[in-house]
Amino acid sequence: PDYVVNNPTLRDLSGLLRIWTDPRSLPQWYPMVHTTFWIEYHLFGLNPVGYHVTNVLLHIASALLLWRLLRVLDVSGAWLAAAIFALHPVQVESVAWITERKNVLSGLFALLATLAYLRFDRTMRRCDLAAIEPHKATAQLPIPPSHHHRRHYAISLALFIFALLSKSVTATLPAAILVIFWWKRGRIELRRDVPPLTPFFILGIAMGLLTAYLERTHVGASAATIAEFDLSPLDRILVAARVIVFYVQKLLVPWPLAFIYPRWRIDPGVWWQWLFPATVVFVLIAMVAAQKRLGRGPAAAVMLFCGLLFPALGFFNVYPMRFSFVADHFQYHASAAMIALLAAIACRLLSRSAVVLLVPLVVLTAMRTPVYSDSITLWRDTLAKNPDSWMVHTNLAHALVAAADRTADSRLYAEAEQRYLAAYDLDPNIAETNLNAGIVFARRHQIDKALAHLSRALELSPRFPPILLTIGQVYERNNDLDRAIEYYRKALEIDPNYVDANYRLGGALIAAKRYDQAAHHLRQAVRGDPQHAEAWLRLGIAQRQMGQMDAAEQSFRTALQLRPELARQILRR
Repeated sequence: PDYVVNNPTLRDLSGLLRIWTDPRSLPQWYPMVHTTFWIEYHLFGLNPVGYHVTNVLLHIASALLLWRLLRVLDVSGAWLAAAIFALHPVQVESVAWITERKNVLSGLFALLATLAYLRFDRTMRRCDLAAIEPHKATAQLPIPPSHHHRRHYAISLALFIFALLSKSVTATLPAAILVIFWWKRGRIELRRDVPPLTPFFILGIAMGLLTAYLERTHVGASAATIAEFDLSPLDRILVAARVIVFYVQKLLVPWPLAFIYPRWRIDPGVWWQWLFPATVVFVLIAMVAAQKRLGRGPAAAVMLFCGLLFPALGFFNVYPMRFSFVADHFQYHASAAMIALLAAIACRLLSRSAVVLLVPLVVLTAMRTPVYSDSITLWRDTLAKNPDSWMVHTNLAHALVAAADRTADSRLYAEAEQRYLAAYDLDPNIAETNLNAGIVFARRHQIDKALAHLSRALELSPRFPPILLTIGQVYERNNDLDRAIEYYRKALEIDPNYVDANYRLGGALIAAKRYDQAAHHLRQAVRGDPQHAEAWLRLGIAQRQMGQMDAAEQSFRTALQLRPELARQILRR
Protein backbone atom coordinates (compact mmCIF):
# COMPACT_ATOMS: atom_id res chain seq x y z
CA PRO A 1 0.00 0.00 0.00
CA ASP A 2 2.92 2.39 0.53
CA TYR A 3 3.51 2.61 -3.22
CA VAL A 4 0.00 3.71 -4.20
CA VAL A 5 -2.74 3.67 -1.55
CA ASN A 6 -0.74 5.34 1.23
CA ASN A 7 1.52 7.42 -1.01
CA PRO A 8 0.76 11.14 -0.56
CA THR A 9 3.16 12.15 -3.36
CA LEU A 10 0.63 10.88 -5.91
CA ARG A 11 -2.04 13.37 -4.93
CA ASP A 12 -0.97 16.62 -6.64
CA LEU A 13 1.69 18.44 -8.67
CA SER A 14 3.77 19.23 -5.60
CA GLY A 15 3.91 15.50 -4.96
CA LEU A 16 5.25 14.91 -8.47
CA LEU A 17 8.04 17.37 -7.72
CA ARG A 18 8.83 15.54 -4.47
CA ILE A 19 8.97 12.24 -6.35
CA TRP A 20 11.94 13.57 -8.30
CA THR A 21 13.66 15.70 -5.66
CA ASP A 22 13.10 14.01 -2.28
CA PRO A 23 14.30 10.39 -2.13
CA ARG A 24 12.96 10.00 1.41
CA SER A 25 9.41 10.85 0.36
CA LEU A 26 9.10 7.39 -1.24
CA PRO A 27 9.45 3.81 0.03
CA GLN A 28 12.29 3.42 -2.50
CA TRP A 29 13.60 6.19 -4.74
CA TYR A 30 12.60 5.01 -8.20
CA PRO A 31 11.08 8.21 -9.64
CA MET A 32 10.18 6.75 -13.05
CA VAL A 33 8.03 4.12 -11.34
CA HIS A 34 6.28 6.60 -9.07
CA THR A 35 5.75 8.99 -11.97
CA THR A 36 3.78 6.26 -13.75
CA PHE A 37 1.81 5.72 -10.55
CA TRP A 38 1.21 9.49 -10.33
CA ILE A 39 -0.22 9.51 -13.87
CA GLU A 40 -2.38 6.44 -13.19
CA TYR A 41 -3.64 7.86 -9.90
CA HIS A 42 -4.97 10.89 -11.77
CA LEU A 43 -6.49 8.65 -14.45
CA PHE A 44 -7.87 5.76 -12.37
CA GLY A 45 -7.79 6.90 -8.74
CA LEU A 46 -7.39 3.82 -6.55
CA ASN A 47 -9.13 1.47 -8.99
CA PRO A 48 -6.54 -1.32 -9.30
CA VAL A 49 -7.62 -2.43 -12.79
CA GLY A 50 -5.73 0.32 -14.61
CA TYR A 51 -2.52 -0.39 -12.68
CA HIS A 52 -2.76 -4.12 -13.39
CA VAL A 53 -3.40 -3.55 -17.09
CA THR A 54 -0.34 -1.31 -17.28
CA ASN A 55 1.83 -4.00 -15.66
CA VAL A 56 0.54 -6.64 -18.07
CA LEU A 57 1.15 -4.42 -21.11
CA LEU A 58 4.68 -3.60 -19.97
CA HIS A 59 5.40 -7.31 -19.46
CA ILE A 60 4.06 -8.20 -22.91
CA ALA A 61 6.16 -5.45 -24.45
CA SER A 62 9.25 -6.78 -22.66
CA ALA A 63 8.57 -10.29 -23.95
CA LEU A 64 8.32 -8.97 -27.52
CA LEU A 65 11.54 -6.98 -27.07
CA LEU A 66 13.27 -10.08 -25.72
CA TRP A 67 12.19 -11.93 -28.88
CA ARG A 68 13.59 -9.09 -30.99
CA LEU A 69 16.88 -9.02 -29.07
CA LEU A 70 17.36 -12.77 -29.41
CA ARG A 71 16.63 -12.54 -33.14
CA VAL A 72 19.25 -9.78 -33.47
CA LEU A 73 21.70 -12.03 -31.62
CA ASP A 74 20.75 -14.98 -33.85
CA VAL A 75 19.64 -17.22 -30.98
CA SER A 76 17.62 -20.25 -32.03
CA GLY A 77 14.22 -20.60 -30.39
CA ALA A 78 13.78 -16.87 -29.85
CA TRP A 79 10.01 -17.19 -30.16
CA LEU A 80 9.91 -19.96 -27.53
CA ALA A 81 12.14 -18.01 -25.14
CA ALA A 82 9.89 -14.95 -25.40
CA ALA A 83 6.79 -17.08 -24.86
CA ILE A 84 8.28 -18.81 -21.82
CA PHE A 85 9.39 -15.47 -20.40
CA ALA A 86 5.87 -14.11 -20.86
CA LEU A 87 4.03 -17.12 -19.45
CA HIS A 88 6.33 -18.55 -16.78
CA PRO A 89 4.68 -18.67 -13.33
CA VAL A 90 7.70 -17.13 -11.55
CA GLN A 91 6.86 -13.92 -13.43
CA VAL A 92 3.40 -13.71 -11.84
CA GLU A 93 4.81 -11.94 -8.80
CA SER A 94 6.37 -9.19 -10.92
CA VAL A 95 3.29 -8.68 -13.09
CA ALA A 96 0.35 -9.23 -10.72
CA TRP A 97 1.87 -7.32 -7.80
CA ILE A 98 1.47 -3.61 -8.58
CA THR A 99 4.47 -2.70 -6.42
CA GLU A 100 6.72 -4.58 -8.84
CA ARG A 101 6.09 -2.01 -11.55
CA LYS A 102 9.81 -1.56 -10.80
CA ASN A 103 10.60 -4.83 -12.59
CA VAL A 104 8.39 -4.58 -15.63
CA LEU A 105 9.23 -0.93 -16.30
CA SER A 106 12.98 -1.23 -15.76
CA GLY A 107 13.03 -4.44 -17.81
CA LEU A 108 11.40 -2.66 -20.74
CA PHE A 109 13.89 0.22 -20.63
CA ALA A 110 16.86 -2.14 -20.21
CA LEU A 111 15.89 -4.20 -23.27
CA LEU A 112 15.36 -1.06 -25.34
CA ALA A 113 18.72 0.31 -24.18
CA THR A 114 20.44 -2.95 -25.16
CA LEU A 115 18.90 -2.97 -28.64
CA ALA A 116 19.87 0.67 -29.18
CA TYR A 117 23.42 0.01 -27.99
CA LEU A 118 23.85 -2.98 -30.29
CA ARG A 119 22.68 -0.83 -33.20
CA PHE A 120 25.18 1.85 -32.15
CA ASP A 121 27.94 -0.73 -32.04
CA ARG A 122 27.10 -2.04 -35.52
CA THR A 123 26.96 1.42 -37.12
CA MET A 124 30.16 2.52 -35.37
CA ARG A 125 32.00 -0.52 -36.67
CA ARG A 126 30.77 0.06 -40.21
CA CYS A 127 31.98 3.69 -40.02
CA ASP A 128 35.36 2.48 -38.74
CA LEU A 129 35.53 -0.11 -41.50
CA ALA A 130 34.87 2.55 -44.14
CA ALA A 131 37.70 4.68 -42.75
CA ILE A 132 40.17 1.78 -42.74
CA GLU A 133 39.06 -0.12 -45.86
CA PRO A 134 36.94 2.18 -48.09
CA HIS A 135 36.72 -0.44 -50.83
CA LYS A 136 34.45 -2.53 -48.56
CA ALA A 137 31.79 0.18 -48.51
CA THR A 138 29.59 -1.46 -51.11
CA ALA A 139 25.95 -1.00 -52.01
CA GLN A 140 25.22 -4.16 -50.05
CA LEU A 141 26.84 -2.65 -46.92
CA PRO A 142 26.00 1.05 -46.96
CA ILE A 143 27.99 3.22 -44.60
CA PRO A 144 25.73 5.33 -42.36
CA PRO A 145 26.44 8.97 -41.63
CA SER A 146 28.62 9.34 -38.52
CA HIS A 147 25.85 11.13 -36.61
CA HIS A 148 23.69 7.97 -36.79
CA HIS A 149 25.81 5.99 -34.38
CA ARG A 150 26.00 8.98 -32.03
CA ARG A 151 22.20 9.17 -32.07
CA HIS A 152 21.87 5.45 -31.25
CA TYR A 153 24.40 5.88 -28.43
CA ALA A 154 22.52 8.85 -26.95
CA ILE A 155 19.23 6.96 -27.15
CA SER A 156 20.77 3.93 -25.45
CA LEU A 157 22.27 6.03 -22.66
CA ALA A 158 18.97 7.84 -22.07
CA LEU A 159 17.06 4.55 -21.92
CA PHE A 160 19.64 3.15 -19.51
CA ILE A 161 19.12 6.16 -17.22
CA PHE A 162 15.36 5.55 -17.37
CA ALA A 163 16.00 1.91 -16.43
CA LEU A 164 18.17 2.93 -13.46
CA LEU A 165 15.50 5.37 -12.29
CA SER A 166 13.00 2.51 -12.45
CA LYS A 167 15.14 -0.04 -10.59
CA SER A 168 18.84 0.11 -9.86
CA VAL A 169 19.45 -3.61 -10.46
CA THR A 170 19.73 -2.65 -14.14
CA ALA A 171 23.17 -1.24 -13.26
CA THR A 172 24.47 -4.61 -14.46
CA LEU A 173 23.52 -3.80 -18.08
CA PRO A 174 26.94 -2.53 -19.33
CA ALA A 175 28.64 -5.66 -17.96
CA ALA A 176 25.98 -7.76 -19.70
CA ILE A 177 26.74 -6.00 -23.00
CA LEU A 178 30.43 -6.89 -22.63
CA VAL A 179 29.46 -10.53 -22.08
CA ILE A 180 27.40 -10.36 -25.28
CA PHE A 181 30.42 -9.00 -27.17
CA TRP A 182 32.61 -11.83 -25.83
CA TRP A 183 29.96 -14.36 -26.83
CA LYS A 184 29.53 -13.10 -30.38
CA ARG A 185 33.20 -12.20 -31.13
CA GLY A 186 35.21 -14.41 -28.82
CA ARG A 187 36.95 -11.42 -27.26
CA ILE A 188 36.43 -8.00 -25.68
CA GLU A 189 38.35 -5.21 -27.39
CA LEU A 190 39.34 -2.98 -24.49
CA ARG A 191 40.12 0.11 -26.56
CA ARG A 192 36.98 -0.15 -28.68
CA ASP A 193 34.37 -1.74 -26.42
CA VAL A 194 35.06 -0.35 -22.95
CA PRO A 195 35.31 3.46 -23.45
CA PRO A 196 31.76 3.90 -24.82
CA LEU A 197 30.43 1.86 -21.90
CA THR A 198 32.34 3.83 -19.27
CA PRO A 199 29.51 6.39 -18.72
CA PHE A 200 27.11 3.46 -18.31
CA PHE A 201 29.34 1.90 -15.66
CA ILE A 202 29.74 5.22 -13.82
CA LEU A 203 26.00 5.89 -13.78
CA GLY A 204 25.20 2.32 -12.77
CA ILE A 205 27.70 2.32 -9.90
CA ALA A 206 26.45 5.72 -8.71
CA MET A 207 22.82 4.61 -8.70
CA GLY A 208 23.74 1.33 -7.03
CA LEU A 209 25.61 3.16 -4.26
CA LEU A 210 22.69 5.56 -3.77
CA THR A 211 20.26 2.65 -3.51
CA ALA A 212 22.53 0.84 -1.04
CA TYR A 213 22.77 4.01 1.05
CA LEU A 214 18.99 4.52 1.07
CA GLU A 215 18.39 0.83 1.86
CA ARG A 216 20.63 1.23 4.90
CA THR A 217 19.57 4.67 6.15
CA HIS A 218 15.98 5.07 4.90
CA VAL A 219 14.58 1.55 4.48
CA GLY A 220 16.53 0.13 7.44
CA ALA A 221 18.61 -2.71 5.93
CA SER A 222 21.52 -2.33 8.34
CA ALA A 223 23.35 -4.88 10.47
CA ALA A 224 23.62 -2.19 13.15
CA THR A 225 19.87 -2.32 13.77
CA ILE A 226 18.76 -5.69 12.32
CA ALA A 227 20.60 -8.86 13.34
CA GLU A 228 19.59 -10.76 10.19
CA PHE A 229 21.98 -8.61 8.15
CA ASP A 230 24.98 -9.48 10.32
CA LEU A 231 26.48 -11.94 7.83
CA SER A 232 30.15 -12.83 7.41
CA PRO A 233 31.82 -12.94 3.96
CA LEU A 234 31.65 -16.75 4.05
CA ASP A 235 27.94 -16.57 4.90
CA ARG A 236 27.34 -14.33 1.90
CA ILE A 237 29.22 -16.69 -0.45
CA LEU A 238 27.02 -19.56 0.71
CA VAL A 239 23.90 -17.44 0.27
CA ALA A 240 24.88 -16.31 -3.24
CA ALA A 241 25.54 -19.80 -4.54
CA ARG A 242 22.38 -21.21 -3.00
CA VAL A 243 20.34 -18.35 -4.46
CA ILE A 244 21.61 -19.14 -7.98
CA VAL A 245 20.75 -22.84 -7.63
CA PHE A 246 17.33 -21.99 -6.17
CA TYR A 247 16.38 -19.75 -9.08
CA VAL A 248 17.47 -22.27 -11.72
CA GLN A 249 15.40 -24.89 -9.90
CA LYS A 250 12.32 -22.64 -9.90
CA LEU A 251 12.71 -21.98 -13.63
CA LEU A 252 12.89 -25.71 -14.33
CA VAL A 253 10.25 -26.81 -11.79
CA PRO A 254 8.10 -23.83 -10.74
CA TRP A 255 6.31 -25.58 -7.91
CA PRO A 256 5.60 -24.71 -5.17
CA LEU A 257 5.81 -20.93 -5.40
CA ALA A 258 5.49 -18.63 -2.39
CA PHE A 259 5.38 -14.89 -1.90
CA ILE A 260 7.82 -15.18 1.01
CA TYR A 261 9.98 -18.31 1.10
CA PRO A 262 11.40 -19.60 4.40
CA ARG A 263 14.73 -17.99 5.28
CA TRP A 264 17.62 -20.45 5.21
CA ARG A 265 19.86 -21.00 8.22
CA ILE A 266 23.35 -20.25 6.91
CA ASP A 267 26.26 -21.98 8.62
CA PRO A 268 29.73 -22.30 7.01
CA GLY A 269 30.42 -25.15 9.43
CA VAL A 270 27.79 -27.38 7.78
CA TRP A 271 29.56 -29.29 5.02
CA TRP A 272 26.62 -29.80 2.66
CA GLN A 273 26.03 -26.06 2.33
CA TRP A 274 29.32 -25.87 0.42
CA LEU A 275 27.82 -28.09 -2.28
CA PHE A 276 26.02 -25.03 -3.67
CA PRO A 277 29.13 -22.93 -4.41
CA ALA A 278 30.90 -26.08 -5.62
CA THR A 279 28.05 -26.71 -8.08
CA VAL A 280 28.05 -23.14 -9.39
CA VAL A 281 31.83 -23.08 -9.88
CA PHE A 282 31.78 -26.50 -11.55
CA VAL A 283 29.07 -25.46 -14.03
CA LEU A 284 30.86 -22.22 -14.93
CA ILE A 285 34.19 -24.00 -15.48
CA ALA A 286 32.51 -26.77 -17.47
CA MET A 287 30.72 -24.28 -19.73
CA VAL A 288 33.89 -22.32 -20.44
CA ALA A 289 35.90 -25.52 -20.99
CA ALA A 290 33.30 -26.87 -23.43
CA GLN A 291 33.41 -23.82 -25.71
CA LYS A 292 34.92 -25.69 -28.65
CA ARG A 293 32.20 -28.34 -28.56
CA LEU A 294 29.19 -26.29 -27.43
CA GLY A 295 30.20 -22.80 -28.52
CA ARG A 296 30.32 -19.77 -26.26
CA GLY A 297 26.53 -19.39 -26.05
CA PRO A 298 25.86 -21.65 -23.02
CA ALA A 299 28.74 -20.11 -21.05
CA ALA A 300 27.52 -16.61 -21.94
CA ALA A 301 23.96 -17.47 -20.85
CA VAL A 302 25.17 -18.76 -17.48
CA MET A 303 27.41 -15.71 -16.98
CA LEU A 304 24.56 -13.37 -17.91
CA PHE A 305 22.19 -15.17 -15.54
CA CYS A 306 24.62 -14.95 -12.62
CA GLY A 307 25.68 -11.41 -13.48
CA LEU A 308 22.16 -10.03 -13.78
CA LEU A 309 21.34 -11.70 -10.47
CA PHE A 310 24.36 -10.14 -8.76
CA PRO A 311 22.44 -7.33 -6.95
CA ALA A 312 20.12 -9.97 -5.44
CA LEU A 313 22.76 -12.53 -4.43
CA GLY A 314 23.10 -11.30 -0.86
CA PHE A 315 26.36 -9.38 -1.14
CA PHE A 316 24.39 -6.19 -0.47
CA ASN A 317 21.79 -5.70 2.25
CA VAL A 318 18.33 -5.56 0.68
CA TYR A 319 15.51 -5.16 3.18
CA PRO A 320 13.36 -8.15 2.05
CA MET A 321 16.35 -10.43 2.75
CA ARG A 322 15.60 -9.87 6.41
CA PHE A 323 12.79 -12.37 5.87
CA SER A 324 13.99 -14.48 2.94
CA PHE A 325 17.09 -14.61 0.76
CA VAL A 326 14.99 -15.30 -2.34
CA ALA A 327 11.85 -13.99 -4.02
CA ASP A 328 10.35 -14.76 -7.41
CA HIS A 329 10.56 -11.12 -8.48
CA PHE A 330 14.30 -10.97 -7.76
CA GLN A 331 15.02 -13.06 -10.86
CA TYR A 332 12.71 -11.27 -13.31
CA HIS A 333 15.53 -9.71 -15.37
CA ALA A 334 18.06 -12.52 -15.01
CA SER A 335 15.57 -15.23 -15.93
CA ALA A 336 15.63 -14.06 -19.57
CA ALA A 337 19.20 -15.35 -20.02
CA MET A 338 18.54 -18.80 -18.57
CA ILE A 339 15.20 -19.07 -20.36
CA ALA A 340 16.92 -18.25 -23.67
CA LEU A 341 19.42 -21.07 -23.09
CA LEU A 342 16.73 -23.57 -22.09
CA ALA A 343 14.55 -22.57 -25.07
CA ALA A 344 17.44 -22.98 -27.51
CA ILE A 345 18.14 -26.46 -26.12
CA ALA A 346 14.44 -27.38 -26.28
CA CYS A 347 14.10 -26.22 -29.89
CA ARG A 348 17.19 -28.16 -30.91
CA LEU A 349 15.93 -31.34 -29.24
CA LEU A 350 12.19 -31.08 -29.89
CA SER A 351 11.96 -28.76 -32.90
CA ARG A 352 8.39 -27.48 -33.28
CA SER A 353 7.13 -29.88 -30.63
CA ALA A 354 8.82 -27.65 -28.05
CA VAL A 355 5.63 -25.59 -27.99
CA VAL A 356 4.10 -28.23 -25.70
CA LEU A 357 6.37 -26.93 -22.94
CA LEU A 358 4.14 -23.88 -22.74
CA VAL A 359 1.09 -25.90 -21.68
CA PRO A 360 2.14 -26.66 -18.07
CA LEU A 361 3.46 -23.11 -17.71
CA VAL A 362 0.09 -21.67 -18.74
CA VAL A 363 -1.70 -23.98 -16.30
CA LEU A 364 0.60 -23.12 -13.39
CA THR A 365 0.42 -19.39 -14.15
CA ALA A 366 -3.38 -19.57 -14.28
CA MET A 367 -3.33 -21.30 -10.89
CA ARG A 368 -0.89 -18.81 -9.37
CA THR A 369 -2.45 -15.55 -10.57
CA PRO A 370 -5.62 -15.62 -8.37
CA VAL A 371 -3.41 -15.71 -5.27
CA TYR A 372 -2.73 -12.01 -5.93
CA SER A 373 -6.42 -11.08 -6.10
CA ASP A 374 -6.30 -9.38 -2.68
CA SER A 375 -3.97 -9.03 0.30
CA ILE A 376 -5.77 -11.50 2.55
CA THR A 377 -5.71 -14.23 -0.10
CA LEU A 378 -2.02 -13.60 -0.78
CA TRP A 379 -0.97 -13.71 2.87
CA ARG A 380 -3.14 -16.75 3.66
CA ASP A 381 -1.43 -18.61 0.82
CA THR A 382 1.98 -17.46 2.07
CA LEU A 383 1.18 -18.50 5.65
CA ALA A 384 0.25 -22.00 4.49
CA LYS A 385 3.71 -22.34 2.89
CA ASN A 386 5.75 -20.44 5.47
CA PRO A 387 4.02 -20.77 8.86
CA ASP A 388 7.14 -20.05 10.91
CA SER A 389 7.65 -16.48 9.67
CA TRP A 390 6.58 -13.80 12.14
CA MET A 391 6.46 -11.33 9.26
CA VAL A 392 3.91 -13.42 7.35
CA HIS A 393 1.65 -13.62 10.42
CA THR A 394 2.05 -9.86 10.91
CA ASN A 395 1.24 -8.92 7.32
CA LEU A 396 -1.80 -11.19 7.27
CA ALA A 397 -2.94 -9.42 10.43
CA HIS A 398 -2.40 -6.01 8.80
CA ALA A 399 -4.52 -7.13 5.83
CA LEU A 400 -7.26 -8.42 8.14
CA VAL A 401 -7.34 -5.14 10.08
CA ALA A 402 -7.60 -3.14 6.85
CA ALA A 403 -10.52 -5.32 5.73
CA ALA A 404 -12.16 -5.05 9.15
CA ASP A 405 -11.87 -1.25 9.04
CA ARG A 406 -13.73 -1.28 5.72
CA THR A 407 -16.43 -3.78 6.71
CA ALA A 408 -16.65 -3.38 10.52
CA ASP A 409 -16.44 -7.19 10.75
CA SER A 410 -15.42 -8.02 14.33
CA ARG A 411 -14.39 -11.56 13.31
CA LEU A 412 -11.62 -10.13 11.15
CA TYR A 413 -10.34 -8.07 14.09
CA ALA A 414 -10.34 -11.19 16.26
CA GLU A 415 -8.40 -13.18 13.68
CA ALA A 416 -5.94 -10.32 13.25
CA GLU A 417 -5.29 -10.29 16.99
CA GLN A 418 -4.54 -14.02 16.87
CA ARG A 419 -2.05 -13.50 14.06
CA TYR A 420 -0.32 -10.59 15.86
CA LEU A 421 0.08 -12.68 19.00
CA ALA A 422 1.28 -15.69 16.97
CA ALA A 423 3.96 -13.46 15.44
CA TYR A 424 5.02 -12.39 18.94
CA ASP A 425 5.23 -16.03 20.07
CA LEU A 426 7.47 -16.84 17.09
CA ASP A 427 9.91 -14.04 17.94
CA PRO A 428 9.34 -11.96 21.09
CA ASN A 429 12.65 -10.14 20.68
CA ILE A 430 11.67 -7.99 17.71
CA ALA A 431 10.32 -4.48 17.99
CA GLU A 432 7.54 -5.04 15.45
CA THR A 433 6.06 -8.08 17.23
CA ASN A 434 6.06 -6.24 20.56
CA LEU A 435 4.52 -3.16 18.95
CA ASN A 436 1.67 -5.17 17.46
CA ALA A 437 1.13 -7.15 20.68
CA GLY A 438 0.91 -3.81 22.48
CA ILE A 439 -1.74 -2.64 20.01
CA VAL A 440 -3.74 -5.85 20.60
CA PHE A 441 -3.74 -5.40 24.38
CA ALA A 442 -4.56 -1.71 24.05
CA ARG A 443 -7.57 -2.65 21.92
CA ARG A 444 -8.60 -5.05 24.70
CA HIS A 445 -8.19 -2.20 27.24
CA GLN A 446 -5.41 -4.10 29.03
CA ILE A 447 -3.35 -0.94 29.41
CA ASP A 448 -0.58 -2.31 31.65
CA LYS A 449 0.11 -5.21 29.27
CA ALA A 450 -0.02 -2.88 26.29
CA LEU A 451 2.49 -0.46 27.79
CA ALA A 452 4.79 -3.32 28.82
CA HIS A 453 4.99 -4.59 25.24
CA LEU A 454 5.34 -1.09 23.83
CA SER A 455 8.13 -0.28 26.28
CA ARG A 456 9.93 -3.45 25.18
CA ALA A 457 9.46 -2.44 21.54
CA LEU A 458 10.92 0.98 22.31
CA GLU A 459 13.87 -0.64 24.07
CA LEU A 460 14.56 -2.78 20.98
CA SER A 461 14.08 0.08 18.50
CA PRO A 462 14.33 3.45 20.27
CA ARG A 463 14.23 5.53 17.07
CA PHE A 464 11.17 3.97 15.41
CA PRO A 465 8.50 6.72 15.41
CA PRO A 466 5.42 4.41 15.13
CA ILE A 467 6.25 2.95 18.56
CA LEU A 468 6.30 6.40 20.15
CA LEU A 469 3.11 7.30 18.29
CA THR A 470 1.34 4.18 19.58
CA ILE A 471 2.43 4.83 23.17
CA GLY A 472 1.03 8.33 22.79
CA GLN A 473 -2.28 6.93 21.52
CA VAL A 474 -2.53 4.57 24.50
CA TYR A 475 -2.04 7.47 26.91
CA GLU A 476 -4.52 9.63 24.99
CA ARG A 477 -7.20 6.93 25.15
CA ASN A 478 -6.49 6.73 28.88
CA ASN A 479 -7.12 10.52 29.11
CA ASP A 480 -3.49 11.28 29.99
CA LEU A 481 -3.06 14.14 27.53
CA ASP A 482 0.26 15.38 28.88
CA ARG A 483 1.95 12.00 28.41
CA ALA A 484 0.31 11.58 25.00
CA ILE A 485 1.60 14.97 23.84
CA GLU A 486 5.07 14.09 25.19
CA TYR A 487 5.30 10.91 23.09
CA TYR A 488 3.84 12.49 19.97
CA ARG A 489 6.52 15.18 20.24
CA LYS A 490 9.21 12.51 20.66
CA ALA A 491 8.04 10.84 17.44
CA LEU A 492 8.28 14.17 15.63
CA GLU A 493 11.78 14.80 16.97
CA ILE A 494 12.86 11.74 14.99
CA ASP A 495 10.71 12.43 11.92
CA PRO A 496 9.31 16.00 11.76
CA ASN A 497 7.31 15.12 8.62
CA TYR A 498 5.53 12.12 10.17
CA VAL A 499 1.94 12.82 9.10
CA ASP A 500 0.20 10.62 11.67
CA ALA A 501 2.23 12.09 14.53
CA ASN A 502 1.42 15.66 13.46
CA TYR A 503 -2.25 14.70 13.11
CA ARG A 504 -2.43 12.97 16.50
CA LEU A 505 -0.50 15.74 18.24
CA GLY A 506 -2.81 18.32 16.69
CA GLY A 507 -5.84 16.48 18.04
CA ALA A 508 -4.33 16.15 21.52
CA LEU A 509 -3.45 19.85 21.57
CA ILE A 510 -7.03 20.75 20.61
CA ALA A 511 -8.24 18.65 23.54
CA ALA A 512 -5.75 20.53 25.73
CA LYS A 513 -7.12 23.84 24.33
CA ARG A 514 -3.73 24.81 22.88
CA TYR A 515 -5.20 25.78 19.54
CA ASP A 516 -2.31 27.75 18.06
CA GLN A 517 0.10 24.83 18.51
CA ALA A 518 -2.56 22.41 17.25
CA ALA A 519 -3.05 24.41 14.05
CA HIS A 520 0.71 24.40 13.40
CA HIS A 521 0.96 20.60 13.56
CA LEU A 522 -2.23 20.05 11.60
CA ARG A 523 -0.88 22.30 8.83
CA GLN A 524 2.20 20.07 8.80
CA ALA A 525 -0.07 17.03 8.50
CA VAL A 526 -2.04 18.34 5.51
CA ARG A 527 1.16 19.58 3.89
CA GLY A 528 2.50 16.02 4.05
CA ASP A 529 -0.79 14.46 2.95
CA PRO A 530 -3.19 16.93 1.29
CA GLN A 531 -5.83 14.18 1.05
CA HIS A 532 -6.03 13.67 4.83
CA ALA A 533 -9.65 14.75 5.35
CA GLU A 534 -9.65 14.27 9.13
CA ALA A 535 -6.57 16.49 9.46
CA TRP A 536 -8.34 19.24 7.48
CA LEU A 537 -11.36 18.82 9.77
CA ARG A 538 -9.26 19.19 12.92
CA LEU A 539 -7.39 22.13 11.39
CA GLY A 540 -10.74 23.83 10.79
CA ILE A 541 -11.73 23.22 14.41
CA ALA A 542 -8.48 24.77 15.70
CA GLN A 543 -8.82 27.75 13.36
CA ARG A 544 -12.41 28.38 14.42
CA GLN A 545 -11.43 28.28 18.09
CA MET A 546 -8.79 30.93 17.32
CA GLY A 547 -11.40 33.10 15.58
CA GLN A 548 -9.98 32.53 12.07
CA MET A 549 -13.42 31.98 10.54
CA ASP A 550 -12.49 32.33 6.85
CA ALA A 551 -9.57 29.91 7.19
CA ALA A 552 -11.73 27.50 9.18
CA GLU A 553 -14.45 27.58 6.51
CA GLN A 554 -11.89 26.77 3.81
CA SER A 555 -10.48 23.87 5.86
CA PHE A 556 -13.99 22.49 6.45
CA ARG A 557 -14.78 22.79 2.73
CA THR A 558 -11.61 20.86 1.86
CA ALA A 559 -12.50 18.14 4.39
CA LEU A 560 -16.00 17.85 2.89
CA GLN A 561 -14.68 17.64 -0.66
CA LEU A 562 -12.43 14.77 0.36
CA ARG A 563 -14.97 12.99 2.56
CA PRO A 564 -18.58 14.24 2.34
CA GLU A 565 -19.61 11.95 5.22
CA LEU A 566 -17.73 14.29 7.59
CA ALA A 567 -20.57 16.83 7.23
CA ARG A 568 -22.31 15.55 10.35
CA GLN A 569 -19.16 16.00 12.46
CA ILE A 570 -18.70 19.55 11.13
CA LEU A 571 -22.32 20.45 11.90
CA ARG A 572 -21.97 19.07 15.44
CA ARG A 573 -19.00 21.38 15.97
